[in-house]
Amino acid sequence: MLESFVTALLLSLGVTQVAVYSTTIYLHRAVTHRALVLHPFAAWVFRFCIWLTTGIVPREWVAVHRKHHAFTDEEGDPHSPRLEGFWKVQLGNVFYYIRTLRDPEVVRRYARDVKEDVWDRWLFNRGTLGTLAGTALLCWILGVWWGLFAAGLHAVMYVFVLSSSINGLCHYAGYRNFDNTATNVRLIAWLTGGEGLHNNHHGFPRSPKFSIRRGEFDPAWPIIR
Repeated sequence: MLESFVTALLLSLGVTQVAVYSTTIYLHRAVTHRALVLHPFAAWVFRFCIWLTTGIVPREWVAVHRKHHAFTDEEGDPHSPRLEGFWKVQLGNVFYYIRTLRDPEVVRRYARDVKEDVWDRWLFNRGTLGTLAGTALLCWILGVWWGLFAAGLHAVMYVFVLSSSINGLCHYAGYRNFDNTATNVRLIAWLTGGEGLHNNHHGFPRSPKFSIRRGEFDPAWPIIR
């Protein structure tokens, strides 16, 4: 029992980190901000990992995040804790994401340069299929109940803790190096592949490296290099 629990816990944490690094390196830095160019095979691997671990459709994520930069903490921001309230965004960030995508104009306007290919049309746009495939894989490795436990824990960590902390906590509390409304939270940076250095990112959105000051660490940067 204890061994199964520890195995499921460690595998769930590993899956979450795969999702985190795929999000920050591919979705965020490479596709959304064009801060780096990935080898086509590396880009495909990241796309597959995102599909399998999150079910996120890349064009949709890009569109929501670009709109966030266009209206940061102002009317029009998809998920501003300054407008909606801290706890609403911290606990319900995913619902603001879904609400924003109900307007088809968001994707057309903010992600028109992100072209779909045959992989998108046949696989990567089918986000529900990806999450089901990922859950089935965990169930095959761990058994049904421990697999469901690992998948559920991963979903809570990725959606309601890590992603929400970037859009919630990192626009509410922390320190600033630059004059914008985002903040840096070093602990969140360690857990999210550097995303917690959010004030730095809003200061230089096209930079592939998020750490600037001594004592700041962007865990994704060594991987990118």
